[in-house]
Amino acid sequence: MDQKMHKPSARSQQSAPGFVRVRGAREHNLKNLDVDIPRDALVVFTGVSGSGKSSLAFGTLYAEAQRRYLESVSPYARRLFHQMAVPEVDEVEGLPPAVALQQQRGSSTTRSSVGSVTTLSNLLRMLYSRAGDYPKSQPMLYAESFSPNSAEGACPKCHGLGRVYDVTERSMVPDDTLTIRQRAVAAWPTAWHGQNLRDILTTLGYDVDRPWRELPKKDRDWILFTDEQPTVPVYAGYDAKEVRRALRRKEEPSYQGTFTGARRYVMETFANTTSAMMKKRVSQFMLSAECPLCHGKRLKAEALSVKFAGMDIAEMARLPLKQLAVLMRPYCDGSAGRRDDHPEKAIVVQRIAQDLSARLGVLLDLGLGYLTLERSTPTLSPGELQRLRLATQVRSNLFGVVYVLDEPSAGLHPSDTEALLRALDKLKVGGNSLFVVEHELDVVRHADWIVDVGPDAGRHGGHILYSGPIDGLKSVETSYTARYLFGRVPPPRQNHRNSQGWLKLSGVERNNLRGIDVAFPLGVLTSVTGVSGSGKSSLVSQFLVEALSSHFGQSHAPDDVGEDILQRAPDVASGGKITEGLDRLKRLVVVDQKPIGRTPRSNLATYTGLFDEVRKLFAQTKDARRHRFDAGRFSFNLPKGRCPNCQGEGFVCVELLFLPSVYAPCPECQGSRYNPDTLKIKLKGKSIADVLAMTVDEAHAFFVGDVHIARSLDVIRQVGLDYIRLGQPATELSGGEAQRVKLATELQRTQRTGSIYVLDEPTTGLHPSDVEKLIVQLNGLVDAGSTVIVVEHDMSVVAASDWVIDIGPGAGDEGGQVVAAGQPLQIAQHQASRTAPYLARALKEYRLRSRGAAGATVSPQ
Repeated sequence: MDQKMHKPSARSQQSAPGFVRVRGAREHNLKNLDVDIPRDALVVFTGVSGSGKSSLAFGTLYAEAQRRYLESVSPYARRLFHQMAVPEVDEVEGLPPAVALQQQRGSSTTRSSVGSVTTLSNLLRMLYSRAGDYPKSQPMLYAESFSPNSAEGACPKCHGLGRVYDVTERSMVPDDTLTIRQRAVAAWPTAWHGQNLRDILTTLGYDVDRPWRELPKKDRDWILFTDEQPTVPVYAGYDAKEVRRALRRKEEPSYQGTFTGARRYVMETFANTTSAMMKKRVSQFMLSAECPLCHGKRLKAEALSVKFAGMDIAEMARLPLKQLAVLMRPYCDGSAGRRDDHPEKAIVVQRIAQDLSARLGVLLDLGLGYLTLERSTPTLSPGELQRLRLATQVRSNLFGVVYVLDEPSAGLHPSDTEALLRALDKLKVGGNSLFVVEHELDVVRHADWIVDVGPDAGRHGGHILYSGPIDGLKSVETSYTARYLFGRVPPPRQNHRNSQGWLKLSGVERNNLRGIDVAFPLGVLTSVTGVSGSGKSSLVSQFLVEALSSHFGQSHAPDDVGEDILQRAPDVASGGKITEGLDRLKRLVVVDQKPIGRTPRSNLATYTGLFDEVRKLFAQTKDARRHRFDAGRFSFNLPKGRCPNCQGEGFVCVELLFLPSVYAPCPECQGSRYNPDTLKIKLKGKSIADVLAMTVDEAHAFFVGDVHIARSLDVIRQVGLDYIRLGQPATELSGGEAQRVKLATELQRTQRTGSIYVLDEPTTGLHPSDVEKLIVQLNGLVDAGSTVIVVEHDMSVVAASDWVIDIGPGAGDEGGQVVAAGQPLQIAQHQASRTAPYLARALKEYRLRSRGAAGATVSPQ
């Protein structure tokens, strides 16, 4: 199955200077493969999800390039890098230095922004420092004084955050009908510490059994806001009368307790705790407000007094990049900014404006003109962040570098993909190589060379099916990519369903949405389309999800335990309401691409609930009953069953300081996670560790007699995850895989009538063959009585939808409107829709495939 069995061209077999030669690659599921890849070309790595593309491109080629580079720097400097594991490969020849542009979330702090990622903020600060209009008598400021992240520039009140954080009586005491004993002061800690503070109040003479609202204001204020910390005797378990008697008799107390006011506890815990869970808990009692000193502009008054083009630097950072480019244009040729009294400033302005404009031009070409410099990176999608970094590389003018990109088209409208390809071509023309992991067929067609990995996922993949120019892939029968590239797959069956009612939204205001009215049909599959930044996610993933969550009493708060109030972007002003259709809905399900767990202890089996059933089966075996082992014995999270050496992790970590940490199987349990007594219990000859090591396919055959488990596994197979091991850590799953695990968990539910499912770009990370599996599952949800709404750029999903809502027409301020709404064919014919020509092409391809493919009997329209 590897390349030497397929000889697409003599060129691919030679070890000429223009090739990277890989020999014996065994990273993850790669089957000891050999491949030659040309340099100075756009090379696309294709294959189904989980086939081994990323293991070859990132786990082998980029990891090896990084290893070689780090060998040239000092051991101390290596500690500053996030070092990838040393790849499992025999030999890599002809590999130039590499730069990786991966799909990743932005920095978790709001101090990181579009301006800092692109370095545009540095240029803007220099512009204001050297050529700004200063008030009379104010000395010149250095560039650092225009940065909210420096001591010289940060507002002294909010420390450069733009917001101040404090607590109120309402935030700390959400229910004032409760007594102190009933934990009215919710901001205080739970368990013993909270009880201790309540006992101290009893000693101090406060009534802890009187409703909070009935306590004197003076008492309430002291309990919440005092900075005093009196130490008093505590008599544990005594009521108020018994405490008074004990104090009179000078009885020996249980201990001496020190009081801490609620506000002091919250603020000190937030500032000093090293526990992410504790920080998150206390942050929920804190309120944020715009800084009254800098009014949210984050800088000192001296910096804000300097103007350029009539704006301070904070106002300029709030302009969309497209407007900023227009503003800078007259300064590039010197037609603006001339000053007879300071001719040197005109030169400075022209130089900086030219550099700014050139950098902005690349960003605009990549479809990012709707962003602002102050936009914080936590609010960016992985695709937006990758394109920002790509734009920086286009301007860097490096030569002879390999750029390794991970699905750069993710989150891109087809019209924006064209701009992406132009940027990639610029890097290639500049003398660089591009190794791109990609599923988008338009990007694949643009490639000079294709490396197709497969044929299937997991252990059924890891072979090179083909390596060569695109036309040669046509003859590779085992390639899923070839089937879709050359139209050899019948289209999904499509009969448009009629609406069962409408969910109507009125006056929606959020980000660039300006009071729009939208109607979503119920009981059908709806795709929301539009160019990147048009307002799709603002409408669906933000406003609609929050409105429905509020109605159903569900939480839509971020699930990141490490996130705190300082890391979250300020709440966005929102308006509008749902005016019709709520009575037809019973439940909201948001299927996003957030991880299903943040530690290796979480996996597919635990998340889906499948592991509970498996553990019950083991507990019911004769040996388990004889030893009185219950289901908890077979959990690697509980002390009674897990290996005591690795605490159920299955591996131990060896820190090597200057080198990447080495993870080795636990020497006690050999990676099984369990202690010997637990492993002795067998189910059909297999231990609990053996079952966790099975793939979904293997487990399906093993549990064929158990209806409940077999059904759950069957659903997981249907969403294309048959190659994943039951015990595969959640940290090893991609965003797309995590999303499909969530979808499979939902599909296991027997009662779905009245549910509304919201998915934001569910095709991210999916091969076209996996996309068709996804379409089948989404249709299954609808057929079971649910409503499904997807925000999507993949035209095959849009073409297979019952209804399409196109948002736009452009991005940012040029978007935010409902351009068109109707069935796919109606949208494809709409003149004002940027989506229309691409949807029309997808529908045409569907018709051609339905005519030419055997067994396809129903055209999409």
